[in-house]
Amino acid sequence: METTTTRRLPDWWHRDHPVFGPLAGFFTGILYVLLVPGIYGALLKAIVGYKHAESLFPFVLVMFVVPIGLLVPQHTRKFGAYMLFACFATLIVVGGVAVGVLWFLIHKDK
Repeated sequence: METTTTRRLPDWWHRDHPVFGPLAGFFTGILYVLLVPGIYGALLKAIVGYKHAESLFPFVLVMFVVPIGLLVPQHTRKFGAYMLFACFATLIVVGGVAVGVLWFLIHKDK
């Protein structure tokens, strides 16, 4: 009978692969930057109302403490770096697409 300590992980679970950490950090960063502000805004609106939630929303920038905190220990440094990179890359891509769409909509009718 196998115990939990001697149980073998599935073949697809390659934590020692050199790409596992960066990919996990990158996709965690993408999800993090998309979900945390949305959940934070929804909770603020539900708890304090729409007008007061607008004034408190800039505090969502505190969310960057987690990926920056992951940069401190040596064990999580690579994961944290890719998570932080994905956060900023997602923000740049979303901002660039928004600017492009806005530019297109403004100049479409000229």
